[in-house]
Amino acid sequence: MSNHKSAAKKARRDVEARLRNRSNRSELKTAVKKFLAAVSTGSKTDASALLPSTLGIVDRAVRKGVIHKNAANRAKSRLTLKVNALA
Repeated sequence: MSNHKSAAKKARRDVEARLRNRSNRSELKTAVKKFLAAVSTGSKTDASALLPSTLGIVDRAVRKGVIHKNAANRAKSRLTLKVNALA
């Protein structure tokens, strides 16, 4: 008996993974858009309130393998800079 998995099984797993990744990526993009909308209003309190949850969603995307760790750290840095730039 060979150790190779069937191509059909791999294709099924790929479909499930693609749907899961798309859902996680969508959640990430939505959270970032909502945060950037709060920043664009100029309200530091609103943006500061949304920052921790947004950063948590970015971290979760890394754990799930949706984005690379360095990309996440870069995004978190930029989001934090936007809040700090508000007067």
